[in-house]
Amino acid sequence: MNNEMAYLLGMIYGNGEINNAFGRTSISIEIPHKKLETEDFHNVKIYVKASVADISGILTPLIGSSLPFVQKESVTILSFSKPEEDYLVREILRYVGSAVTHNDMRVHDEIFGFTVDQKKMFLKGFCDVTGYIRRSNSFIDKYKHRVYIEVPNNWFIVIDICNLLKDLDIPVQSIDWAHPNMRDGRLKKYNQGHKHFWKKEHQIKIYANEFLPIGFGIINKMQALQTYANELVEGFRARGIVAESITHRFYWEVIDRKRNKDFHPCESDSALPSLIRGRHYDSWKQIAEDLGYGK
Repeated sequence: MNNEMAYLLGMIYGNGEINNAFGRTSISIEIPHKKLETEDFHNVKIYVKASVADISGILTPLIGSSLPFVQKESVTILSFSKPEEDYLVREILRYVGSAVTHNDMRVHDEIFGFTVDQKKMFLKGFCDVTGYIRRSNSFIDKYKHRVYIEVPNNWFIVIDICNLLKDLDIPVQSIDWAHPNMRDGRLKKYNQGHKHFWKKEHQIKIYANEFLPIGFGIINKMQALQTYANELVEGFRARGIVAESITHRFYWEVIDRKRNKDFHPCESDSALPSLIRGRHYDSWKQIAEDLGYGK
């Protein structure tokens, strides 16, 4: 294992698809643009295109060829194809198992045994295709900026990523689960007729300064991260508080007031994992603990 392979695996786990046909394996990775402009009004597509050149520099020696890409309005797609007996392909398939889409992948046990640098590179690759930081991602106070890692459908990779972050001593500030108790805790949308409003992506939220050891390989994301991490630290400093005394805490180290949620008719929906299906939750922390992220 090397850093380049760890980064590639992270991108595949984050937003990759694998197709096998006629003795060849094709792998495509999507980098969503999310917004067409950065908050300082620069074109995101241009930033991503520049970042792809850096990514290609990392991955071309590993792949053994250039990394073609196609840019569409809201997404950039990287792809490559190799014979199915190729060593790189066989290694990738060994890590992802039978899964052919990121929606079904689980982080392989061996990845938890990676070196610190390899884990960071895996997470950087994962977050380059799933992570965002925007001014609107703050928590209560405007300077408390956070990175959002958005994961559609795949409940257990959320837990895997949180546990990898824990291995690196990076706390998750909160998880916005795609669960009826979390996304529609007062049944407002349900009573309006939007019964499946809660079926969205999961969002892992991390304070900007805590995410710096991982960082982004996408230029505009990294620039925003550095700016917002500095603002967060300065915001706390202005109040006479060392930022890390607040941000560097895992959820089991924080005592907060539990707010009871209303019973939701979709608590037994088949879209929920069997481990938590049919259970009522008042906090995202209870779900995280039941699924395997805890001390």
